[in-house]
Amino acid sequence: MNNRIRGGVLVLLGAISFGFLSTIVKFAYESGYTLGEITGTQSFSGMVILWIIYWLTTLKKKKSEITHTNNTDDNAQSESVPKTAWWKVSVSGVFTGLVGIFYYQCVKLMPASIAIILLMQYLWISVLIEAVVFKKRPSKKQLILLGVVFVGTFLAGGIFSEELAINIKGVGYGLLAATSYSVFLIASGRIGNDLPVLKKSALMITGSCAATWLIFPPLFFFNGVYFSGLFAWGLALALLGTVIPPFFFSYGIPRVGVSIGAILSAVELPTATLSSALILNESVDFVKWIGVALILLSIVATNVRFGSKYTSVRT
Repeated sequence: MNNRIRGGVLVLLGAISFGFLSTIVKFAYESGYTLGEITGTQSFSGMVILWIIYWLTTLKKKKSEITHTNNTDDNAQSESVPKTAWWKVSVSGVFTGLVGIFYYQCVKLMPASIAIILLMQYLWISVLIEAVVFKKRPSKKQLILLGVVFVGTFLAGGIFSEELAINIKGVGYGLLAATSYSVFLIASGRIGNDLPVLKKSALMITGSCAATWLIFPPLFFFNGVYFSGLFAWGLALALLGTVIPPFFFSYGIPRVGVSIGAILSAVELPTATLSSALILNESVDFVKWIGVALILLSIVATNVRFGSKYTSVRT
């Protein structure tokens, strides 16, 4: 297996990992845990795991540098000086915590298959933010494809189903999650790119954990809930949502390219929809699958090169 194929497989696995989050959250709610307990323990577990991995890799790197020449050591020292303050990266990670809070609340109020559709609205929200804040006008291609996303959202959301019962609060939380995710993507693409990937990820999840604990104080450490089973849910969610996808994406996307990586990562949507249907027994009919397909086609078309021009909804 060559590096390109291996990279593509890892990107797919990372996206599939993301797709199972909503299903696991549903089971955590059924086990009696609250929103604050679920998000708080996930961010804490992710923070601990990422910092441990970062420190281990740093120690390994330092040991290997002992055998280098003094000249090499000097160069390494000069390259190790970061340009971005650590607190800026941590603040940008606050939006990751908000995504978890809003998205998991949406999952609580609505079917998981609908919650993931609402989260995918970051596609047009990110374009809107870029247009308003950064004066980056969307291209005609983007506008057409975003229109397709709207149509796909109505179909996938079951807007024409007689069984549909719209939960206004659930929709609101879903759109807040999508907005927070859009801000996170924009901030992530502009802040801390001079830092090692592991350190940047660890700093971001630290900011996420701080924000989550500020909103939901971690009382689960003191009332016995954490060690009575909550830690297992937090560990599972941290691995599937915080640790595995960033690792797989950071390895795979440079080998397959950003456009192909974006297309492959879109498998998160059908994974979440399929798992909600097969595992949670939620109703996902043919019309909804057509809507999912339209959203996926929009993502694919947005990230495909046509001649020398290339535009992307993803930031």
